[in-house]
Amino acid sequence: MTTRALVRRPSPRLADGLLTHLERVPVDADLAVRQWQQYVDALTAAGWSTVEVPPVDGCPDGVFVEDTMVVYGDLAVIARAGATERRPEAAAAAEAVEAQGYRLAHIDAPGTFDGGDILKVGTTIYVGQGGRTNASGIAQLGAHLEPLGAQVVAVPVRKVLHLKSAVTALPDGTVIGYEPLVDDPAAFPSFRAVPEEAGAHVVLLDDTHLLMAASAPRTAALFTTLGYTPVPVDITEFEKLEGCVTCLSVRLRG
Repeated sequence: MTTRALVRRPSPRLADGLLTHLERVPVDADLAVRQWQQYVDALTAAGWSTVEVPPVDGCPDGVFVEDTMVVYGDLAVIARAGATERRPEAAAAAEAVEAQGYRLAHIDAPGTFDGGDILKVGTTIYVGQGGRTNASGIAQLGAHLEPLGAQVVAVPVRKVLHLKSAVTALPDGTVIGYEPLVDDPAAFPSFRAVPEEAGAHVVLLDDTHLLMAASAPRTAALFTTLGYTPVPVDITEFEKLEGCVTCLSVRLRG
């Protein structure tokens, strides 16, 4: 299996990114660039190759490249962002993933979805239905992905920006989340609560290594007891903008 990740450099306007559930606080743009590079370096050190999507300096949220698509099998479904301001982010990302050999499909109006609302656990695709992803977007995702063997399951998202702001999954398929921010833990067959909000977000580097925020040390300790190896990265400047480790890349496995 080859492991590649699409990434995109932060915009100089990062501090102007959209906020839904957090109060705006100052963002250090220079520190954000350094943190982004450390994130990319962590992927590379774990054996991943990274593909840099051309920057979109006019889009403050462009660094959160995961929101531009969902990839399943050999198909990349290109998002129609729930926030109108973010729709220009998708074009260059679509070209980048197509250049990696993926087929493309697109979401049409009135459908919307953000990639951050998509959690893949085996062949089950959980889709957060809330502020950024609507019923039409979910129906269109199902039409694109179910012929490939996926099962699309809508779950509510009201307490956070995106589904993966609340939950991600461990390599064994256990969904993890900070319970006060999870609308319906019972929506998932196997759910484990973690002690910190930032601990709910992991990128699976392989079957044992978990890329996660350095701001969740108690959760990292929990994962260690479960037999996993946390790989912490400092992403404080992105956390100020409702971002997490999953948002900063599109993982391509195949």
